[in-house]
Amino acid sequence: MTKSLIVLGLCAAATLFAQGPPPGRGPGRMGPGGPGGPGGMMGRGMGPGMNRTVTGAPYSAVEVHESSQTLANGNVITRKNQSNVYRDSSGRVRTETTFSARRAPGQTAGAAATETPRTIVNIHDPVAGVSRELDAQTKTVREMPLPGFRGGNAAAQANRPGRGGNSPARTPVSDPNVVTETLAMQTVNGVQATGTRTTRTLPAGEIGNAQPIQIVHEIWLSADLKVPVMEKRTDPRSGTTTVQLTNITRSEPDPALFQAPSDYTVTKGRGPGGMRGGQPGTVIKQ
Repeated sequence: MTKSLIVLGLCAAATLFAQGPPPGRGPGRMGPGGPGGPGGMMGRGMGPGMNRTVTGAPYSAVEVHESSQTLANGNVITRKNQSNVYRDSSGRVRTETTFSARRAPGQTAGAAATETPRTIVNIHDPVAGVSRELDAQTKTVREMPLPGFRGGNAAAQANRPGRGGNSPARTPVSDPNVVTETLAMQTVNGVQATGTRTTRTLPAGEIGNAQPIQIVHEIWLSADLKVPVMEKRTDPRSGTTTVQLTNITRSEPDPALFQAPSDYTVTKGRGPGGMRGGQPGTVIKQ
C-alpha cells in the first residue's frame, strides 16, 4: 500500500510538471508572491496537506523557500522566506508566514521601512470542514467552507470515490520531451525519502529559443509523512527554486494551534465555487 501511494504521488507530480506553468504565471513560480513566495509549491500545494487531508501522521516543521536567479550581466537576485507548519493526527494543518517590512514606493534603499512585519496564519480544518485565515495584526479571522464538505468529517469524505481519495488515477500523458527517473532512497532533513527527477526539454524554436532548454524538477517524498520534504526546480529562464521542510518534529502539536483565538473577530465568507459559509460579510464576535 505504501509503495502504491508513493508511485501514485510521484506520477501525479511528474504529470503536473510536464504540463508547464499555467498562463500568467512565470516559470518557477511556487506560490503567492512569486518564486519562493509564502505558501508555495509545498505549503499551499502538495506539501504539508493544505489541499488534501492526511491523517495519523502528525508533525511540526519549518518550511524554507529559497530562490536564486542570475541575470545576463552577472547580477544575482536571491529570495528567502520561511513558514512554520503544523499538522495533527486528524489532518488539520496550520501554516504561519511572516511577511517582511516593506518600504513605501519611492523610498530610497537606505530609508527605514514604513510597514511593520506582518504574520498571516492559515488553518486547514477538515474536522470542522473549514479553512481559516488569521491576521494577528487586526485580530480577525476569515472562515470559509472546504470544497465538497456537507457536514460530518471532511477527512472521511475525502476518501469517498469521486472526492480525490480512492478515485482512479489518471494515466500520465506520454511526452518524448519529458524524462522521469527514480532516485535511490536517502535521508533528507532527518527522514527517509524517495526521490524522482523529471527533466523537460523545450526543443529549439519552441518559444523562439535558438538552443534546447532543459527544466529539471526534483521531488523527495517521505512515505511516513506522506508529503515532500524537499523540492527543487531549475529553469534557465527563471533560476533555481528550492522548498524544503526542516527541523521536523514527529509529535502531536498543541490542539489550540488549530483554533481561532477567542478575542478574534470572525468573518464568514464564500468557499470555492461560491459556496457559502454563512452570508458573505457576516461578522461573528467569538
